[in-house]
Amino acid sequence: MLARNTQTKALHWLGKQLFNRNDPAAFFDPLLEKFDPMLVQAYTPARVEQVIQETADTRTFLLKPAARWQGFQAGQHVNICVDVGGVRRTRTFSLSGSPRLWAQQGLVTLTIKRLPGGLVTNWLHDNLSLGAVIGLGEAFGDFLLPEPPQPVLFIAGGSGITPVLSQLEAMAAQDFLAPVTLLYFVRTQQDVIAAERLKALANRYSALTLNVIATHENDKPRYLNSQDLAGVRDLKARQVFLCGPKGLMDLANELLHQHGVHEKDIHSTFFSAAAPALNPDLANQTLGGHVQFEKSNLKASSEGDASLLEIAEASGLTPRHGCRMGICHQCSCRKTSGTVINRLTGQASGPGDESIQLCISIPHGPVAIDA
Repeated sequence: MLARNTQTKALHWLGKQLFNRNDPAAFFDPLLEKFDPMLVQAYTPARVEQVIQETADTRTFLLKPAARWQGFQAGQHVNICVDVGGVRRTRTFSLSGSPRLWAQQGLVTLTIKRLPGGLVTNWLHDNLSLGAVIGLGEAFGDFLLPEPPQPVLFIAGGSGITPVLSQLEAMAAQDFLAPVTLLYFVRTQQDVIAAERLKALANRYSALTLNVIATHENDKPRYLNSQDLAGVRDLKARQVFLCGPKGLMDLANELLHQHGVHEKDIHSTFFSAAAPALNPDLANQTLGGHVQFEKSNLKASSEGDASLLEIAEASGLTPRHGCRMGICHQCSCRKTSGTVINRLTGQASGPGDESIQLCISIPHGPVAIDA
């Protein structure tokens, strides 16, 4: 009886896919996923080999992707996909392990902090256990170490340490001899992510100067200041890498410029979407407007407080997306008319046909989208 029920269900899944027979992955994956999820073709399956509790709200997931996954460079991101409540969700996370771990053992790590109200991060913490399988995209991103090696300053805050961990591991493995300084800001010493890894790196990697700064262990908050940067030897000769909350990133950029560090030597990556930033020339102009989704024959209105991705979702559409913060470009589509503001740069688009990213584009007057 069990075998017959299994066959009946398999035929039902197969029949549901007949309309999509031109897509082999869509055709076979519902069957493959039930027999062995590591054989699925639409994405690279990755099995959870270990779960490590880093802090009260942060865990590292050690994953073994299928062998066809193409690897990564230190500092890059991946999109993961999981089914949450029967809906496939995609999110972007930085890889936190060494590329050597992948090259030698076929393993990668994602270090993920639970976020208040976070749909996917909380689901991962509550449901992702040993043996579970998630989908893994190919690595992307240009938050990469300088070549040839140059002196480096890392400024990280909270879970912004994750890509830096990968970079430090890679530098230590490559015997990267140029001076390296890490200023790592956490609320308390109990919030240090990968504390033992950082200590081990500092002990074995002589080029590394590690400075962990707790911001909320005294009566007065302690943030990045000019003295922190003044204490970095040959600061203006450094390549600077920033990752953390927007407040830290903005403060770091301001102080670095005051110390004479050139913009071209500052590299940033976000782990949350930035609030809208307006070019001063546009600051007095009103955001928002009517949005026409042409293929779907839908119209929506915007008050300027939501991205085109959020407007599309509120209208019942399900556009492809990934990181929701302008990194992965999965939500790119054609704007056929109208102007949008890039919420990361504050810059306005042209008025005509061009490719935009839905997740970081805010209408600036009437806009038509090929979606």
